[in-house]
Amino acid sequence: MDFTRWLPRRLSPQKVNLRRLILALTICSAFIPFANTFYASYTVQRQQLIDTTLEANHAYATKLASSTEDFLQSALQQLDYAAQVIATHMDDAPRLQEETARLQLQSRSFNSVGIFDAGGVVLATSPATLKITGRKVDSEGVRKSLAARGPVISDPYLSAAGNFIVFISQPIFARDGRYLGMVAGSIYLKQENILDQLLGTHFYEDGSYIYVVDRGKRIIYHPDNQRVGNVLAGNAAADEIAAGHGGKSLVINSQGVETLAGFAVVPSTGWGIVAQRPQEATLAPLHALMRTVLYKTLPVAVLTLLAICWSARRIARPLQLLANGARTMDKPSTDQTIRAVKSWYFESHELKKAMLIGIGLLQKNISKLREDVNTDPLTGLGNRRYLNAEVAGFQAQETPFAVIAIDIDHFKRVNDSHGHDAGDAVLRQLAAQMREISRADDIACRVGGEEFLLLLPKVPLHRAAQVAERLRREIEANELPVVGRITISLGVSCWPGGEASTRSVFKQADAMLYQAKRNGRNRVAVYEAPRAQD
Repeated sequence: MDFTRWLPRRLSPQKVNLRRLILALTICSAFIPFANTFYASYTVQRQQLIDTTLEANHAYATKLASSTEDFLQSALQQLDYAAQVIATHMDDAPRLQEETARLQLQSRSFNSVGIFDAGGVVLATSPATLKITGRKVDSEGVRKSLAARGPVISDPYLSAAGNFIVFISQPIFARDGRYLGMVAGSIYLKQENILDQLLGTHFYEDGSYIYVVDRGKRIIYHPDNQRVGNVLAGNAAADEIAAGHGGKSLVINSQGVETLAGFAVVPSTGWGIVAQRPQEATLAPLHALMRTVLYKTLPVAVLTLLAICWSARRIARPLQLLANGARTMDKPSTDQTIRAVKSWYFESHELKKAMLIGIGLLQKNISKLREDVNTDPLTGLGNRRYLNAEVAGFQAQETPFAVIAIDIDHFKRVNDSHGHDAGDAVLRQLAAQMREISRADDIACRVGGEEFLLLLPKVPLHRAAQVAERLRREIEANELPVVGRITISLGVSCWPGGEASTRSVFKQADAMLYQAKRNGRNRVAVYEAPRAQD
């Protein structure tokens, strides 16, 4: 009976088997360095690309700012030369008209050119389609130039004709120093102009582009002409330009796109030229490269994973089988199971050897313990526990059996007259003779001081009575040292008999034993089942 079922059971944490542990550790040891290297490589290259792009855009913006400054200075020089020529011909209208046409058409630096007198009246203009000759112009650029009486590059403003322009002018002085007026060129920012030629040819198809803002963060050039005139808010590059600084930084544009911007300031105007490229476009080649690396390493990774799984199984298999054997070490078949384990590496081989030695000792101790538990130590016969187990087996298999109950006559007298050692000798002698008359399947037990039982499986009642009589005669005929002759009384019964329970057959045999004693001892009494009455 398993008494451990009444003991409280402790909940033990779930254990990880060795195969999974090896697999997990190996995969982690392979995957983590690979992932770390992959991530570190990506991070370094990503930052390098960003830094390179920022530096390139800054250098490019600086170059364009320098080119724009050169253009503006060149435009001022053109106008200055024209002012010196015009100074002696302020009253010659055809000459003035000729000079404005030359300035407007020769270099194409300006969308329009005009000559103004000291009061702001237009003396000549090109193209003639403007039709403002003879009129006084009171625009922001004209006012500023007349007031300055020097070279002027105006901030962008909306002209009276509705053009968003930059006004560039040079004063006209007579030889005696009198201020005669000015010659000026206008750049129409929302029409095709010199800035388009200077900056527009550098527009990239990957989303990179150039735009220009003035000191007020107003866009004065943009590839999308509709954006010209808009004021940028929340733009880091525009903020730096407004403060007069050039540089490079990550900028989120008005569309919410992260861009890598380099920017530089045009010294004479304070304009800022911004060269920017979407960060996504910058990193796209890196992402494609990393995907290619990943795709090319994936087959190798899969093969490696399969090899790891196979190796983990090969390594863990012997230990798993040994662990399974350790759970059933008390079973006789475990020894052969352990011997069949193929321990192909040193540690499992040594563990297998140790387990076989341990199993041998354990089986030996278990056998000895079972023998001690089921055996009467004095006679070597089975005890009551052994008897109960055998009877349960007969009953489970419905095996009929006969019972012979045996008791030594006047055994107390033997102990009192000759001592307990002599009594023990009598008991051992009876046990020996019971074994002599028993078959291999018969069950001989000592169940009390001088009480014995003999179970005869598959033996009918009359045959059991014959066995009992034979044992009685042999005991009676045998003379023992010191004690002399002894006799025994026997009771015989059989199962199944009149009762269905096995317990009843022992009661019947016991009753027959006492009947034999009442009838004078040294005899056999056989239980006869009552016959059914007609």
